[in-house]
Amino acid sequence: MVEHIKRDSYRLVEEFSNKTDDNPFTGIIPALIKKGLENVNLSMFSDEKKKELLNAAGEEYLKRTQVPEAIKLFKMVDNKKRLIEIGDDHVRMGLFGIAIEAYQLADADEKLLKTGEKCLEEGHLGEAIAAFKKLHNEEKLNKVGDYCLEKGKVDFAIDVFGALENKNKLLSLGDKCFAEKQLQHAMRAYEVIKDSNKLNKVGEEFMKIGLLANALKAFEAADNTMMIQFIRENFGDRDLASRVYV
Repeated sequence: MVEHIKRDSYRLVEEFSNKTDDNPFTGIIPALIKKGLENVNLSMFSDEKKKELLNAAGEEYLKRTQVPEAIKLFKMVDNKKRLIEIGDDHVRMGLFGIAIEAYQLADADEKLLKTGEKCLEEGHLGEAIAAFKKLHNEEKLNKVGDYCLEKGKVDFAIDVFGALENKNKLLSLGDKCFAEKQLQHAMRAYEVIKDSNKLNKVGEEFMKIGLLANALKAFEAADNTMMIQFIRENFGDRDLASRVYV
């Protein structure tokens, strides 16, 4: 996977390098980047000239495969066209996280939606969730959440329903996980909805099976000062560390 990303990144650099560039600052940009753009005084330039320089710096960052830095600069100068091009290139490479970031900064909602749907179809659930979150698309997020439940991707489901503040779904999911002894998942779901009673029950279950560090975490989430004090004062750090899920 890493080699695949490296190979595609080098291919992108080639494409970026071959694009025509008549920006007058292109030749000096490497020196300015070496100095640090934050240390460069641009006060003598008009806004138009500043944009030219920052656009050139963005292109140089792309040539160096420093994509986050390039995206930041193109956002600064409101270069939506370039941001969309970066998004398109990274979608083709399957690097959806970068594409989603670029599309969001370019306000390219239609492309963001299509990318989210593509990610969902191909099973890239984290990226699909990120895209729909940025769009604040509750319908799509609910669809992803239900899909995650069907596939047993509980952590992703909790993320989705947490983003939607869907307490009923989270409570139901937490109860299901608790009944099935998936205590870590149950604790996460109850923690999102701040259900102290449920968290205390999870803590008690962890206590029964001797997982003290997990129990402590549940009681801390429930703000159960009595049980927090009991565990901390009666069990040392070494004992707690040895009694936790791996």
